[in-house]
Amino acid sequence: MVNEINILMERVRKFSEVREWGQFHNPKDLAIALVLEANEVLELFRFKQESDFVCEKEIAKELADVLNIVLRMADVLGIDLIYWFDQKMRENEQKYPVEHCCGKNLKYNEINKEINKELNCSEEK
Repeated sequence: MVNEINILMERVRKFSEVREWGQFHNPKDLAIALVLEANEVLELFRFKQESDFVCEKEIAKELADVLNIVLRMADVLGIDLIYWFDQKMRENEQKYPVEHCCGKNLKYNEINKEINKELNCSEEK
């Protein structure tokens, strides 16, 4: 996996370098580009019902654009995506313990309220 990410990042870097686009790839502009590309994914679902057909190829292409910007931004900022992805997943595993959030669509602070409520109830008994 690490090698594949690095290969993709190098490909994105070379694509930018040969076009001399590095001058435009500062963190602020890349962050803006990331939001714009993510909005293009969202646009594919705009005014559609869940049952409406959305072309998988179109979604895939827009997701690839998002990945392109993520890889370029990480490269420009010197961020080790594999390391930080792993760190974030560990953090999420702590925030969203399976025994308390399985099948629930709650944010971690709401889950913590439920956990505290359960603890308080069990202490009162």
